[in-house]
Amino acid sequence: MSLDATLSKIDSDLSASIERLMEFLRIPSISTDPAFKKDVDKAADWLVDDLKSIGIDAKKHPTPGHPMVVGHVGDDADAPHVLFYGHYDVQPVDPLDLWNRDPFDPALEETEHGQVIRGRGSSDDKGQLMTFVEACRAWKAVNGKLPCRITFFFEGEEESGSPSLVPFLEANKEELKADLALVCDTSMVSRGVPSIASQLRGMLKDEFTIIGPRIDLHSGHYGGPGLNPLREISRIVASFYDEETGRVAVEGFYEGVHEVPAEQLRQWENCGFDEAEYLNSVGYTQPHGENGYSTLEQQWARPTLEINGLWGGYNGAGSKTVIPSQAHCKITCRLVGEMDPDKLRDKIRKHVEDRLSPDAKVVWDNDLEGSPASVMNLDRPEFEAARAALSDEWGREAVFTGMGGSIPVVGYFNTVLGLDSMLVGYANDDDAIHSPNEKYDVKSFHKGIRSWARILDALSR
Repeated sequence: MSLDATLSKIDSDLSASIERLMEFLRIPSISTDPAFKKDVDKAADWLVDDLKSIGIDAKKHPTPGHPMVVGHVGDDADAPHVLFYGHYDVQPVDPLDLWNRDPFDPALEETEHGQVIRGRGSSDDKGQLMTFVEACRAWKAVNGKLPCRITFFFEGEEESGSPSLVPFLEANKEELKADLALVCDTSMVSRGVPSIASQLRGMLKDEFTIIGPRIDLHSGHYGGPGLNPLREISRIVASFYDEETGRVAVEGFYEGVHEVPAEQLRQWENCGFDEAEYLNSVGYTQPHGENGYSTLEQQWARPTLEINGLWGGYNGAGSKTVIPSQAHCKITCRLVGEMDPDKLRDKIRKHVEDRLSPDAKVVWDNDLEGSPASVMNLDRPEFEAARAALSDEWGREAVFTGMGGSIPVVGYFNTVLGLDSMLVGYANDDDAIHSPNEKYDVKSFHKGIRSWARILDALSR
């Protein structure tokens, strides 16, 4: 099969590919708002029709929420088999007055970094999803068939918590079987630096309330002898951290955390990441995490315990001289390596309970949420083959990166389907995903299509 001819076809058809994406972007498929339910359904239908137009056996599958779209192509049992995942739902557009144009009236715009596609979903994730579809379209047009077996799996609830995802995976395990999952919902570490995510941090959420007196108390009557829950919770929160080292001081917190291999550190150090720009863009002058670790290591490969909310007492205008009866704290932890969210929750709760003063009680939230980190199996030959393909396309060494956030579907593919995942995305940090004026660089879209063609060629050998 001819890769060069496929790449030429991608180049010559770029305008048509952009117009197809524009048509897709005009559908306001906001999954979290019931008012747009019909539009989400319309987007699923659009995908089914588009996949069928290039000879893919595609079908819309209803769920209790929004539909899943599944398509299959290829029947050679000896050929490699990949499952490609993307999501077709988008975030709400509020605040609408901050958009420079109608978010569902996409357009090409010129910027200092070149031409961009402006519109909701252009980067997250319709534009990225369509890079793969357009690569398949070009390959099929040139060669008559695709280089490997492919299952297309498009979700309509990613931006609203994916409530139907796990039940759907469990009910359709056989249909979704493959050798490897490909995910295009990530970004490049720096502009023009092709990236494959090698690890995703997991997540643990918890919340607690410190209860002191039975009711709010007059501070003139009980100030001094009375236990103040706000003072109590401030002391406990401060005890979470070692001020000298920046490490989390909860006993056993780092169990399951591993150091980054030297070769990956080399790639990270040469990936074009600008620490000063990253920090200065949000008003920082220096990093504030663990001593001895670079900003990228802290973001991608080190765990955190963050205070997301801390409140209690009187918050209105003026002053109210009370000792509040309760104080509240919300925390999240980003997990790495083999950290166990359930065991870690127990350690954090023990840390708090061991430090309670007499007359203080703690009540924990029972809405438990936690997911482990995902570490990609870089020993699989497909990863190095894809890295070489990306390097050829972008004219510089592709890097295995980490990611500070979480993509739960990757963990579910592993635990439910037994699939390893490869995450390749072409977004840039300035794409304003989830924000007004979202955009996707035309270069990212174009070279993303070419990149997938190269990767499919490499994986089929």
